Order: sequence, then structure tokens, then C-alpha cells
Amino acid sequence: MRPVAIAGAGKTPFGAFPGEDVRSLSLTACRAALDDAGLGAESLEALYLGNFAAPGFTGQNHLAPLVASSLGAPGIPATRFEAACASSGSAFFHAWSAVASGMYDCVLVCGVEKMTSQTTARVAEILAGAGDLGGEVRAGATFPALFAMIARRHMYEFGTTREHLARVAVKNHAHGALNPEAHLRKTITVEQALAGRMVAEPLTLYDCSLVSDGAAALVLLPLERTRGGSKTPVRVRGVAQTSDYLALDRKSSITTFPAVAAAGRRAFAMAGVQAADLHVAELHDCFTIAEIVALEDLGLCPRGQGGPFSASGATALGGRIPVNPSGGLKSKGHPVGATGAAQLCELVAQLRGVAGARQVRDASLGLAQNLGGSGATCVVTVLEAA
Repeated sequence: MRPVAIAGAGKTPFGAFPGEDVRSLSLTACRAALDDAGLGAESLEALYLGNFAAPGFTGQNHLAPLVASSLGAPGIPATRFEAACASSGSAFFHAWSAVASGMYDCVLVCGVEKMTSQTTARVAEILAGAGDLGGEVRAGATFPALFAMIARRHMYEFGTTREHLARVAVKNHAHGALNPEAHLRKTITVEQALAGRMVAEPLTLYDCSLVSDGAAALVLLPLERTRGGSKTPVRVRGVAQTSDYLALDRKSSITTFPAVAAAGRRAFAMAGVQAADLHVAELHDCFTIAEIVALEDLGLCPRGQGGPFSASGATALGGRIPVNPSGGLKSKGHPVGATGAAQLCELVAQLRGVAGARQVRDASLGLAQNLGGSGATCVVTVLEAA
């Protein structure tokens, strides 16, 4: 397998955009990534597109060739990947595999979702389709309810508190306020987070990620082709995709995600690094408890200590390991099919040293963790400024 680099990254702002559709959002991100790489659409050999539920949210299916042809590359293989909230993380993993194996030299990855055209109730119904339809969903469980169970069990086993959860939200909002492309650039206090409207006890509105529109894209090339350019090459040092049961009741424990731990181990082994070597991380905070569990599963802190570790300031800008300098899903936004690619766009900016007010000082090694459902899919990627 040959070394692979991200040669270009581009994304739209995340938010509510009534005048945009999945095609226009995708094209904006794809063109930005191609421009960043200094390439045209004629250079592309394949498009790997991550999208969770365009048919449900917008009625549009057969999305990948729609984007490829609209971009000006109608002849290339164009494939849509669906892995719930890890859809574009999965698209990236398979695009990396194609370039690393030598099958292609230039591949475009895009992630997109248009969610705000539906009511909140309909959005929750569509998202629930990423769970076990024959069990949890039939019983009435939504993802806020499932992650509330995880949070409550984590509290029972490890003494995690609602204030620990609130500290994650406050930190990510503070980071997002520094990100001009974030959906919700609003700082909050612990008191506000704790007093938020209860969604699924113990999770309040401030513990839950946003319903957003947006797209993100990346251009992958063999590392050797990115040498000598004007921009810092960003090498893919390690990447892994894993899976697990969809339903919580099939897991031996709901306070750990085996898919996250396994993907982390594989990505670290491929990269030849350890969690302690990282300078920055983008973790999948669909709910605040998800960030806490990811910290533990990836070895960034001991199991059961994710709450106190977060509350200590270790994961804030200037802390031991800044997590979600973009604002995370909580503040940056969570157009589910775009999230994995957007995490990688943030790492590219951080490793190039162009992240502005949210820049992590001297960052040269970063990790992205993209979760699908309640731990059924996970993609972990380790990037390095080459």
C-alpha cells in the first residue's frame, strides 16, 4: 500500500439554508476542495459520496452520479456510501483504500446532508432508521433516548455527573464561537446548559447536536504527488473502519463502544503512534456523553474518567489534548452525511496551521473519530502534517 495524502479540502458553512439543496451544497464543497488542490474536475478518477438519508430528507436518490455529472465529471465511477452519521467517514476510508492500493490516483470524497427541510419530528423519525428498526425503534426509542440510557448508566458506573456533560457542551460552544463556518456561534455557561429544556433525562437541549445542512469534500492523491506544492501535505497515517451491533441490548456494556476502541487500535497501529502522541482531535459529539465515551475508548483518558477529564479543561484549546476545536457537532453543526468529511477538513486546517482563532499551537498530528448510530459503525483516521 502506498502513502496517501489529502491534497485539497473544502466545505460549506453549516446551518439552515432554505435556498440550497443537496446538489448545490455538494458542488460548493467539491469545487472548494478541487480549488484547494489546484485541480479541475477532469483530473478525477472516482467520486465517493457519503450521505445518510437524502431520499427521506429531500426525496432525491441516486445522488453520487448527480453530483459527479453536475461537477463536470460524468464518466467516472460515482458511488454513494451510507453508514448513518459515519457515511462520509466510510466514503473516506474506501477512497483511501482505492488510492493506497493503486487503483486510482485522484479521488474526490464528498459528504452532504440537507436536513432542515423537514420538521423536527420527521427528522427524528428518519434518524431513528439508523437504529434497530425491529427492536429499539419499534419500542419507541429515539437516539436521544438511547444516548440518555448510555449517560445514565455511565453515571451509575463511574459517578459521571450532569455538570460533566455540561462542561463538554460549554467547551464545544466556546470553540464553535471562534469558527466562522459553525452553525451556532454562541457561547453558553454551565448554568445555562444545566437549565436547558430536558430532551431525554439526563440530556438537555444543550447536550444534543444540531439539525443542520451542509457539505464537506476532500481530494486524495498519492503522497508523492503532493510534494513541492505551496501547501503543507497532510498524510493519512492511519485509518480504520469497524462495526458492531446496532441495538444497545446486544452489547455487553453500553458505557463503551467496541467499534470505537477497535478502530482506534487499528488506526494507531497503522500510524505507528499512540493516543498520547496526538496534538488535536475531532470526536463525534452527537451527544455530550458520546464525546466522554470516545475519550475513554480511544485511550485519551482512563475508562470512567472522561467526565472529570473534560471538566478539568484538558480538552479545551490550550489544554493537554484540544478536542473539537471546530465546535464539534454540538456547535459547528451535524449534517449527518457531511460530518466525517468535515472533521477531516478541520484537521487539515489545523495541521496546515491556518485555523485562525481556534488554531491548536504546533499541531502536526491529529485524529478524527466518526460514529454511526449508537456505536454500530466507527471510522478513525490519523492525519499528519507531512
